[in-house]
Amino acid sequence: MSNRILIADDHPLMRTALTQTIGQGIPGAVILEASRFDQIKPQLDAGDPPDVILLDLHMPGMSGLIGLMMLRSEHPAIPVIVVSASEDPVTIQRAIDYGASGFVPKSAPNGQIVEAIHAVLDGELWLPEINGGPETDAPDPAQRAATLTPQQLRVLAGIAEGKLNKQIAYEMSVAETTVKAHVTTILRKLGVLTRTQAAVLASQLALSAAPPPPVE
Repeated sequence: MSNRILIADDHPLMRTALTQTIGQGIPGAVILEASRFDQIKPQLDAGDPPDVILLDLHMPGMSGLIGLMMLRSEHPAIPVIVVSASEDPVTIQRAIDYGASGFVPKSAPNGQIVEAIHAVLDGELWLPEINGGPETDAPDPAQRAATLTPQQLRVLAGIAEGKLNKQIAYEMSVAETTVKAHVTTILRKLGVLTRTQAAVLASQLALSAAPPPPVE
């Protein structure tokens, strides 16, 4: 199945550049476009919504991070990658804190947007190297894991056991997209970027040896 990617940016040249880059790096991808924030929601509510959104924080009607929070609250299963001219660490961290699954500066090499899309579609977070990853003064692993819901803990236990998203989804009787959304939230809450890092942290907590908590 072809990936559907929504490019939400008010600059036609930027949309064209992203379309060309994605076309070369992700053959067969279906590209959707929005030049204003109010053009995004109808495409998300459609019968065949995008698999990922590339979002400019400063497009008309966006209201910066407020728009990002609105998208994430209304459509939590559709990941968002912020593509922005702002690339300071504070902006990047805030975008991740407010629900983005990735952040790609507009000054980044073309290949990074393709790399970010692949990572996010796999349920991981993607950040530019200049950020150096999530904040280093995060709480200890036990405190971070305590913020996870019962379903998120079940997903984390599955990750620790090396299971694929579709395996976890089958065992939990939920859609694979739901598991992917849980994985993204888990990574954010644990302060890690990849499933491997999450699995290491889970093993430190011996979550893989514990019985899965009941479904909410």
